[in-house]
Amino acid sequence: MNAALKACEVDRFRNIVARRFGLQFDDAKLGFLGDLLRRRLSGNGHDCEIYLGNLEAGDSQNELSALVQELTVPETYFFRNIDQFRAFSEVVLPSRLRARESHRRLRFLSAACASGEEAYTLAILLREGLADPSWVVSILGADVNPVMLEKAAHGRYLSWALRETPLDAQRRWFRPEGREMVLDETIRASVRFEQHNLAEEDHELWQPGAFDAIFCRNVIMYFTEEAGKTLVARITRALAPGGYLFLGHAETLRGLSHDFHLHHTHGTFYYRRKEGSDQPTRSLSPAAATPSTLVSTSLATIVDEASTWVDVICNATERIQALTAAPKPHSLPGRAAPALHAGPRWDLCIPLDLLRTEHYAEALDVVQGLPLESAYDPDVLLLQAVLLAHSGRLAPAEEVCRRLLKIDELNSGAHYVLALCREGARDQPAAANHDQVAVYLDPAFAMPRLHLGLLARRAGDSGTARRELAQALALLQREDASRLLLFGGGFNREALLGLCRAELIACGGKP
Repeated sequence: MNAALKACEVDRFRNIVARRFGLQFDDAKLGFLGDLLRRRLSGNGHDCEIYLGNLEAGDSQNELSALVQELTVPETYFFRNIDQFRAFSEVVLPSRLRARESHRRLRFLSAACASGEEAYTLAILLREGLADPSWVVSILGADVNPVMLEKAAHGRYLSWALRETPLDAQRRWFRPEGREMVLDETIRASVRFEQHNLAEEDHELWQPGAFDAIFCRNVIMYFTEEAGKTLVARITRALAPGGYLFLGHAETLRGLSHDFHLHHTHGTFYYRRKEGSDQPTRSLSPAAATPSTLVSTSLATIVDEASTWVDVICNATERIQALTAAPKPHSLPGRAAPALHAGPRWDLCIPLDLLRTEHYAEALDVVQGLPLESAYDPDVLLLQAVLLAHSGRLAPAEEVCRRLLKIDELNSGAHYVLALCREGARDQPAAANHDQVAVYLDPAFAMPRLHLGLLARRAGDSGTARRELAQALALLQREDASRLLLFGGGFNREALLGLCRAELIACGGKP
């Protein structure tokens, strides 16, 4: 870093970027920010103190626009993550057509639309899937970068931007012109583009109940925690009840909102805003599980009879570490965020100690003896489900998990317990589905990966088994000790790693 540029100035610049644009840059990116700040100072000739002061005051919109172009490097293309667009066409559009039948108007938002490929993809799908001309459909593409918006408005792209576009759609909606592919005028005219900063309050953009679906993909992952929560709150406000939200494949609402149901169709995940009369939208088969004897004395027994192997995992390692700290009111893993569940905390030290020593029945007695109002606490419900499952009472464990998911639909621990319960009921597809949901909600979970690998191996799907077991092996090696203590089914790290390696070798993999 240039000696003329102080570390405190770069840090101040980082804070300005976070406040103005919501973008988060960790310490590893300080060099990049320092180089950017140096270039901007050299380009405009300002003293650093004056330059930063102007940015903080918002006195230089031209400079803020120039910074946006440096800080955002959009990478997008038509039909990106095509499974989400299939879900849009086959689930979202029919649902919103039914909901809007009375006034026959639909509105969609592509937030952080960059050069427009996502918004135009929606336009193509709507043109092909909605033949009734009496419907009024509007699509808005919003982005903070004016250069990208100008490119989007022209509707001209290199062929690389069409690399995932079905051939029939390419032929129907594009024509070659030199090195470019030119979008059909009817599609181009159906989308309007506007400059909006998603990190700022914008009442014009976020009008209550305005949109039937919002695509906001690969945005939250770059935002600060505060900016991400604020953006989700604005999105929630702007979605009609029952409206849909699509995030990037590596993004979830865990810890950000309880205002949505999680959908899992077409091999992808997306969300639907709750409305008063809604039931959970992804309701897996509630058929009663057959309780089985839970006597597991070796990992070989577990491998042979997966219904005797009941573990649960959590969605935040730091919350699990708190469970084994000094005696005080504790919170169990699986809650999306402490702030989302106000109310009394319960002292779970005694049942946790009993769980540690595998005295499941005694621990369950303590949990069931808590005050009645504890029955609505996600932490208590999760612990109760674990203890029931460890005691071989899979049907009651499943019922408790479903009660928990009505309170916290994004509780990955509950989904994993349900996966084990569903396997105990010989419902393998539902078991795999719940494992997949748990992995989506917390990609660092080792146990659902291991369980998916075991399920795939028994089903003869060696490729899937190798992939999931290899992931589980890597995750288990980094797993927090207290997490394994609580959710390892009584087996230590080495035992679980040994199981994972043996299964990986058995299906043709290399540990």
